Amino acid sequence: MLNLLVKPGWILVENLVQNRLGHATFGLVAACSALAVIVATLTDLGLTQYTVQRLAAEPEFADQHFPTLLPLRALLTGGALLALLALGAALGYRGPQLLLLLVVGGTLMLTQYGLFLRGLVQARQHFNTDALLSVFEKLLTLGLVVGLLVGNGLVLSTYVGARLAAAAFTAVLFLGLLRRLFGRLPHRWPQRGPAGQLLRGSLPFAFIALLYGINERVDMVLLERLSSAQEAGYYAAAYRWLDAVMMYAWTILPLFFARFAHAGARPRELRQLLWLGQRVVAIPLLFAVAFVLFRGEVLFWQFSRSQAPELARMVLCSKILFLNVLVHAFFAIYSTLLTSTRHQNVVSWLIGLSIALNLLLNLFFLPRYGAIAAAANTLISAVVVSLSYVWVVARRTPVAVPWRMLAQLALAFGLLCGGWYALRRGLALSWWLEAGAMAVAFVPVLFGTGLVGWRELRRLLPR
Repeated sequence: MLNLLVKPGWILVENLVQNRLGHATFGLVAACSALAVIVATLTDLGLTQYTVQRLAAEPEFADQHFPTLLPLRALLTGGALLALLALGAALGYRGPQLLLLLVVGGTLMLTQYGLFLRGLVQARQHFNTDALLSVFEKLLTLGLVVGLLVGNGLVLSTYVGARLAAAAFTAVLFLGLLRRLFGRLPHRWPQRGPAGQLLRGSLPFAFIALLYGINERVDMVLLERLSSAQEAGYYAAAYRWLDAVMMYAWTILPLFFARFAHAGARPRELRQLLWLGQRVVAIPLLFAVAFVLFRGEVLFWQFSRSQAPELARMVLCSKILFLNVLVHAFFAIYSTLLTSTRHQNVVSWLIGLSIALNLLLNLFFLPRYGAIAAAANTLISAVVVSLSYVWVVARRTPVAVPWRMLAQLALAFGLLCGGWYALRRGLALSWWLEAGAMAVAFVPVLFGTGLVGWRELRRLLPR
């Protein structure tokens, strides 16, 4: 929840940073960051997720394995940084670009090491401390970057330097806090037997993390390498808003994951949960998509140094990306249903196929069409994998696909867009008045299409 509160401020600050540095410079930073995430995910070997899971289930796991885990994770971090530089050189990064990749990659590696250290805090039930630690680095980075903006000291070197300083300070703070909470942290050079046992247990997590982490990152890397850093900057500006809006879905869906898993043997209850989850996830996202389709230019009001063609390209890119949000609004709940009812292997294969499709499309279209192609390829991949989810649900689960509800959602979205189009043609309102009027108009649309009923509302109201 604290992350949700920090996210809006960070979006606005990153817009200002990109406006100050320029699209090409920021696009290069974004590509370096995306490449670092891919390499870090690969070289982590799933150890962070495995450790957190084992610590949550077996607190004594820390006493038994932490002497090996701490230096092993540090060695993997160092290896990741070397692998990142080697891959960067192979991709054509040279001189200042390679140095930038080193700094950006070092920042990310320190952040991930801090996430690993937080696992011990979670395992010992220090949840309030963990909640504060989860946003500390973001708040510190936010404060440093805002200070640079206000003091007119923001250039590329100071921006990446501030982020590196915040990550390093946070990692040292985590280590100090762990020593204060738990005493001296034992460590020993990893031996083949214990280290091999840990890595064998972590490999399934590595595959899942790679599948979920590479798809949204590889676009940025390929875009900067195959097209230009300028195009990568346009894409980063648009994708920032998609990522922010999708945080709503990624916050809600885990709640239904647990409930789906609990009701796995009761098809009737699963069906009721699916009907509820379908609407809870989709309805707010439908309005967000409509807003961007009709008022997408509002998202880029901070880009005072951009020319009109640059703004138009970012707006078009954001509209295509938000069609991706529309697809997730309809179908993301089906992925959650499948993974919670022991169909995670099928989901992993489908995600792998969508990654392959996305890579293929990017190789063909990025050099010519740039950021627009990246957004369109992401949309095509999302449509293919989402329809595959629905097909698997229909074939392999005892839950019927609620086609009527999907039709109701489509009708509601169509009526919302039709009303918004008519309002824009008939009146020239400010964007906030327009959005407010359509938010009010959306309420009777939801009741009229049957997505929301008075009987359901009465059950929810306190008596």
